[in-house]
Amino acid sequence: MAQSSRGRALDRAKVAAGQDHEVRYEAKKEGVSKDSVKKAVKSAGNSRKKVEAKISRH
Repeated sequence: MAQSSRGRALDRAKVAAGQDHEVRYEAKKEGVSKDSVKKAVKSAGNSRKKVEAKISRH
């Protein structure tokens, strides 16, 4: 598993909705708004696969 500059483990399989850069990345990748990503995280949880599936259904 990758580590941050502070030595903490990073989990690439999750979307941190509170981190603007992660929301912005996911929104750009999926071609949707940041608000859509935040709503998907809120309803589907923070699993990247579930968020992407939720976004692609709409």
